[in-house]
Amino acid sequence: MVARTYTVAFEGVEARIVEVQCSVAAGMPAFAVVGLPDKAVTEARDRVRAALTAMSIALPSKRITVNLSPADLPKEGSHFDLPIALALLAAIDILPREDVEGTVALGELSLDGRLVPVIGALPAAMAAAEEERTLLCPKACGPEAAWVGATPVIAAATLADVLRHFTGEAPITPASPGEVRSDPARRDLRDVKGQERAKRALEIAAAGRHHLLMVGTPGSGKSMLAARIPGILPPLTAAEALETSMIHSLSGLLDEGGISRTRPFREPHHTASMAAIVGGGRGAKPGEISLAHNGVLFLDEFPEFPRTVLETLRQPIETGEVVVARANAHIRYPCRFLLVAAANPCKCGYLSDPARACAKVPACGEDYLGRISGPLMDRIDLRVEVPPVAYTDLDLPETGESSAAVAERVAAARAVQAARFAGHPEMRVNADAEGRILEEVASPDSDGRELLARVAERFGLSARGYHRILRVARTIADLAASAEVRKPHVAEAVSYRLSVQAGR
Repeated sequence: MVARTYTVAFEGVEARIVEVQCSVAAGMPAFAVVGLPDKAVTEARDRVRAALTAMSIALPSKRITVNLSPADLPKEGSHFDLPIALALLAAIDILPREDVEGTVALGELSLDGRLVPVIGALPAAMAAAEEERTLLCPKACGPEAAWVGATPVIAAATLADVLRHFTGEAPITPASPGEVRSDPARRDLRDVKGQERAKRALEIAAAGRHHLLMVGTPGSGKSMLAARIPGILPPLTAAEALETSMIHSLSGLLDEGGISRTRPFREPHHTASMAAIVGGGRGAKPGEISLAHNGVLFLDEFPEFPRTVLETLRQPIETGEVVVARANAHIRYPCRFLLVAAANPCKCGYLSDPARACAKVPACGEDYLGRISGPLMDRIDLRVEVPPVAYTDLDLPETGESSAAVAERVAAARAVQAARFAGHPEMRVNADAEGRILEEVASPDSDGRELLARVAERFGLSARGYHRILRVARTIADLAASAEVRKPHVAEAVSYRLSVQAGR
């Protein structure tokens, strides 16, 4: 007689249901786990045996076989401990088989029977809900998994608690969702003295999710400006928060089951590897571009990143997803992020200051920014120079608008875009518009079209560059509450497109 329960195996943000089958038959005493398990899954038999011994449960002197089906799907991780223990307890008639079969379980067992939290509870709860089964997980994972809300989540502290729950001795109350984490103290745009053009570029980038490159001398405020982008972005919608949290769940970044409505802000160092940025490594885990999904990816010292790493950004920027292809894995992750990059104008950083520039000017500037390839630069919508601020201006009173005032305009523009693309789920903001939809929503008036045609001919714009100008112009019109894209909107979009060129 075979006892069954269920668990999940992770493929990117997807959790695939795995049937855990346990057979206890006559034969030489043995405990085998089959079905393409990795080392951590194979070691589960020793953790399960020790946990049951700690509960004074002796395994029969028979041949115990645990099969993880489908057998050709790789199984990785310690979260298989709990489902293996459940199937085994059902097979030796300690737990009711029908209750165990209606459960999707995950959790690591300690040697004394405690349940150790594992990653991936949120996508596992999604899979359990689709199968109309109850999710069983460690107590620390309960608040996270309960956010799905479509299936009961039983969060137990120990394996003994699980036994008492299934036998009816002490039923466990289903877990409640964790708290929505409050936003951290946001930095205000008013802290930045001057740099009005750069602030305007930030507003446009935030409103339409247009990628931004800031070029300026060291200390001009590029990083300071980038750190204030979260303060002007609207909070995540419920759907976006769930999408983002599923990725963070797989990476173990959800604290105490809490979900945040604040958009992610990731800022990896320029020494980060390709696997760290785009994903990969053991188990093909998500990289920084996926952890920044629905948020901001800030790459400071942009030209200092390895050329191979920068070039891997080209396809994700266009498609909004990345496929991590390895010999033993082919995983797809979402990555719709706002890229904000910062760079010095040259290696020494003082290309525009004759008194401080090195002897290689201006060739050093061409070589340095030339590390950013033309195809990658063509995908960056907004390019702005950030000049140095005179020290005499640093003691002046605060100028410009606060982050709250800018955030109101950004939120209003995003609301207009949400209504505009309501019938197109693949499009959320102007940066996503393409094809016929782009022509319908961003077609400029006759003067704007004439200006854009002259610019395209004069500067040899690519088709991608032409369409990206249209998208930015549409966002500028949305910020101005204009239903039509007019010549001034196109002119401003063009000015940001031509501010900084690759290899300049």
